Amino acid sequence: MSLEARLVIKRDGFTLDIELTAEPGEVVALLGPNGAGKTTALRALAGLLPLGEGSITLDGVRLDTLPPEQRRIGVVFQDYLLFPHLSALDNVAFGPRCRRVPRAEARQRATEWLTRVGLADHVRKKPRQLSGGQAQRVALARALAFEPRMLLLDEPLAALDARTRLDTRAQLRGHLAAFPGATVLVTHDPLDALMLADRLVIIEDGRVVQTGDAATITAEPRTDYVARLVGLNLYRGRAEGSTVTLPDGFELITATEQQGDVFVAFPPSAVALYPSRPDGSPRNTWPATVTTISRHGDALRIELGGGLPAAADVTPAAAVHLGLEPGREVWASVKATEVRAYRA
Repeated sequence: MSLEARLVIKRDGFTLDIELTAEPGEVVALLGPNGAGKTTALRALAGLLPLGEGSITLDGVRLDTLPPEQRRIGVVFQDYLLFPHLSALDNVAFGPRCRRVPRAEARQRATEWLTRVGLADHVRKKPRQLSGGQAQRVALARALAFEPRMLLLDEPLAALDARTRLDTRAQLRGHLAAFPGATVLVTHDPLDALMLADRLVIIEDGRVVQTGDAATITAEPRTDYVARLVGLNLYRGRAEGSTVTLPDGFELITATEQQGDVFVAFPPSAVALYPSRPDGSPRNTWPATVTTISRHGDALRIELGGGLPAAADVTPAAAVHLGLEPGREVWASVKATEVRAYRA
């Protein structure tokens, strides 16, 4: 069931205005910072918020003119919203019963779905007796037992601890791959988006700023938010051959030639730090001042101020050797071969 939607919602000084598509069997992730409009978009698709303008069409049928209960959409909310007084079995059977499926058939269908999600031994348990991962799977089974035409997931893994999240993400990926309809996933976690989605839609301030598969998004970020998300230093400038001039006049040398407006990106791991200007220095060399230091995996992330604000990753041993601390003046350099330019 293909989705085509234009969602326009205006409220409290905020305007969401995005176009969204999803093909049958495709998982589309809406990714963006808090307040970007991701959950607002999901609630509009579900019929929980009215559109100011636009339309929602699923497999040629207009949904925005229908009440939520007639849209045949399965929703998994962030806090799952399981009925606390019902067993896992009756929670899952609720959707089919709402479609007037006979009680025995609805319970049989619920049993089959709970078995599919690995909860055959938990059918009689109430939500308070389930772990976070088990409750998430009951919520997913409830959404799928409804036989929806589209599946909406609102931060489905956010409430889980790190270990449970890892296991549940892998299971969820398998269930989404088997779902024939369109799936729209809202998340602020880039790993969830990269692992679960076929296509990413980046939303900032109520607008789509970038869309594409994971490889495209991570290789060519187009906003500071996306660059931070994928761990790249990003700048915009004007290219003349292999020289890119930034708005403040700083020049970066790249390995390839471009003309016109471009983005320039390089990873923090490509930034080398020195106590003084290095001999035979690379063409991209500048004085900088350490502003902050934080742990980043096995390395330390060094934020640099100065002529070219940038992030650099160094080992703890290198940080000690250089005497790095906030306010320390250093020289930074990046080889031209590490600097990538692409059209803006």
